[in-house]
Amino acid sequence: MLKEGIIASPGIAIAKAFVYDKVEVEVTEKKVDDPAAEVARLQAALEKSKEQILKIKEKASRDLGEEEAEIFEAHAMVLDDPEFVDSITAEINTNGVNAEFAVKTVTDRFFEMFDMMDDPYFSARAADIRDVGTRVLNNVMGVENVDISCLDEDTIIVADDLAPSDTAQMDKARVKGFATNIGSRTSHTAIMARSLEIPAVLGLGDITAAVKNGDMVVVDGLKGQAVINPTDDELAAYKKQQEDYQAYIRELAELRELEAVTTDGHKVELVGNIGSPNDTDGVHKNGGRGVGLYRTEFLYMNSDTMPDEEKQYEAYKAVIESFNGDPVIIRTLDIGGDKKLPYLPLEEEMNPFLGFRAIRLCFREVDMFKTQLRAILRASAFGNALIMFPMISGVSEVRQAKGILAECMKELDEKGQAYDKNIRVGVMIEIPSAAVTSDIIAKEVDFFSIGTNDLCQYTLAVDRMNQEVSYLYNPLHPAILRLVKTVIDASHAREGLFTGMCGEMAGDPMATLILLGLGMDEFSMSASSIPQVKKIIRSVSYEDAKAIAEKALNLETGEEVKEMVQAKIAELGIKIV
Repeated sequence: MLKEGIIASPGIAIAKAFVYDKVEVEVTEKKVDDPAAEVARLQAALEKSKEQILKIKEKASRDLGEEEAEIFEAHAMVLDDPEFVDSITAEINTNGVNAEFAVKTVTDRFFEMFDMMDDPYFSARAADIRDVGTRVLNNVMGVENVDISCLDEDTIIVADDLAPSDTAQMDKARVKGFATNIGSRTSHTAIMARSLEIPAVLGLGDITAAVKNGDMVVVDGLKGQAVINPTDDELAAYKKQQEDYQAYIRELAELRELEAVTTDGHKVELVGNIGSPNDTDGVHKNGGRGVGLYRTEFLYMNSDTMPDEEKQYEAYKAVIESFNGDPVIIRTLDIGGDKKLPYLPLEEEMNPFLGFRAIRLCFREVDMFKTQLRAILRASAFGNALIMFPMISGVSEVRQAKGILAECMKELDEKGQAYDKNIRVGVMIEIPSAAVTSDIIAKEVDFFSIGTNDLCQYTLAVDRMNQEVSYLYNPLHPAILRLVKTVIDASHAREGLFTGMCGEMAGDPMATLILLGLGMDEFSMSASSIPQVKKIIRSVSYEDAKAIAEKALNLETGEEVKEMVQAKIAELGIKIV
């Protein structure tokens, strides 16, 4: 039986299924005579939950590394969050209900709030809320879940979904792959699978109903398929694919120290997208030569209070120092609209993606903006830092942002604090108006970085999170390619300027040859994508890439562009997985 799903982590896994069914508890509302006793039950469950989470964090730190363990610090913070805990207590005291009903009610409320957000990061965090709430509920009710920390044989974990605590506790030596009913490429399960470098296919719909314990399962993370009880011939074919893929990964690993240079000597920069100092290890491991996008909003989102200048300075400094002179592009705060901070109240918006966010928010919250800019400037004394402003629609915003930056420089000068006085300043090109007027903006900046996720969304008028229209979201659409060319040409018309790309398109092997041929100077992507993109670049001449790009610009549809690229890749003998 074959099931189609979403590729979350590449590779081929073959093993027996372990169907991970969590205990579903029945929660009924009961009126209580002694709310204080229920609050005491709640407090005991919270303490027990916190102890469990800290133990899981220690295990995750040992088995997975500090980066993956950090999520459990966030889980512990949920239990310390007055808004979450006090809401449960208030539910007990105000409505006179039992502790388990109060926990479920508040957890569901918070889950729905996060799940409805358009931003994939925040919607994925809904699962974290659910995980913590379920843990507290189970501890209130004295329920124990299935233990997957010690498995007897190699296993494919089959589940409805996997919570962070599930993946942290599982036996990493025995788990060879994931197959789940739900999930997306931005979900925790997907992120963890890529971190563990094990194949995963999510969004399979009803895989838990189709599989029973002990069934042989193939997780094909190259095609986004799961095969249940394959025939002998199918099994042999998948084992051969598995061997070929592993050989290809070994081949890519050999490229780690090599430059991203074409066969005729044209060099580009391959760098990583990161969200915290802990992400730098992956960039180094995969041969990235710097950071093209440091998403500073994660520093704000993982804090209960506004991070002060010192906290930000230390985080930026750690990243800059780790790259030893390689460029680190730090994007200023990109939050607002559907991305909310508990300590920064914002109005609800009808269309948050077109609303009050990023640089627009920073212009209102000038003190917050200056705190971040001073922290970046101070950190710039320790290496090669660059500042990037997001959500720029035109040159006036660039001038306004640079004016505030100049004020920060003056403040540091007055205090005698060191910083890079020649720090380079650039902007995200993610709004069509900025792309169209990039020749004007180029007079004010040192570089561009094209954010294709939003540029595609705004240009094509497609909400990529809306399943009804998501099929229209195509980075290879001729309109997108022409805008990219416009931006690159505008930067190359001025001496010293460069154009990078930090959207998902930068790590898409289907786009690599075109972007290379258009003259893209820097490709910034998830660390795991760097080796394959490097392989493609090192397999082609710049002249051939320019010819491919020119042909793509003259095609009429994104589908035609993709077909042309696939044919060229096959013709050049380039392997893509």
